[in-house]
Amino acid sequence: MTLALLFDLDGTLLDSDPLHERVFRDLYAERGREIDAAYYLANIHGRHNPDIFSRDFPDADPHALSEEKEARFRERLPARVTPTAGLGALLDRAGDAGWPTALVTNAPRRNAETMLDAIGVRDRFPVVVIGDECTRAKPHPDPYLAALAALGTPPGRAIAFEDSPSGLRAARAAGVHVMGLRSSLGHEALLEAGAHDSIADFTDPALDRLLAALRADRPAR
Repeated sequence: MTLALLFDLDGTLLDSDPLHERVFRDLYAERGREIDAAYYLANIHGRHNPDIFSRDFPDADPHALSEEKEARFRERLPARVTPTAGLGALLDRAGDAGWPTALVTNAPRRNAETMLDAIGVRDRFPVVVIGDECTRAKPHPDPYLAALAALGTPPGRAIAFEDSPSGLRAARAAGVHVMGLRSSLGHEALLEAGAHDSIADFTDPALDRLLAALRADRPAR
C-alpha cells in the first residue's frame, strides 16, 4: 500500500543544530545573556522563533530578531552540506515505490530552500509546508495536517521523521506514525516527547522493519 513520508528539516535531513546553537548563543550574548547547550536543547531546539524571542526578550520585536537570526544562519551555512546518512537512498526508494513525500518545517521558507539546496534535494520535495504559513506552527499539528491534506494521505498511512520535542508532539497530534531521529536526543527522550520509535539515521535497520509493517498494514510495534 502507498505510504507518505513526511520529513522535518533541521536535525533530521541535515545536522544543522550546532550552527543554529552558535547563532542563538551570539544573539543572546550580544543582549547580555549567556546560554549553554542544555538551555538550547530545553528551551530553543525545534521551537518557533517568535515564541522563543517573545519569551526571552519581551521588550524586543520578536519577528525582527527572528529575521536577524535566520539571516545569520543562512550566511554561515556552507554551500554544500552532507545530508543525514541514508537520505538519498530512502528518497530513491520512495520515488520507485510511488510514495509521496513532503517537508514539514518551522524554518522560514528562505532557510528551508537554502538548506534543501545545500544537501542537494530541493527537487525531491514537491510539497513544502512552512510553520509560519500555517494558522499555528509546531508544536501544533497544523503543519502536518496541511501536508497530509496536500498529499491526499490519511494519517494512518504516513510516517513523520522528527528530532525535536516540538516536532514530535506536532506529528503525534496529527495522528501519523512518528519516527524520532537521534541527532540531538536519545531514544528514551524521543519516546517521552511522542516518538513511537527512533533511528540513528536513515540506514538504521529499524526503519526497514517499520516500512515493511506499514506496507503490510499491520501494527508497526
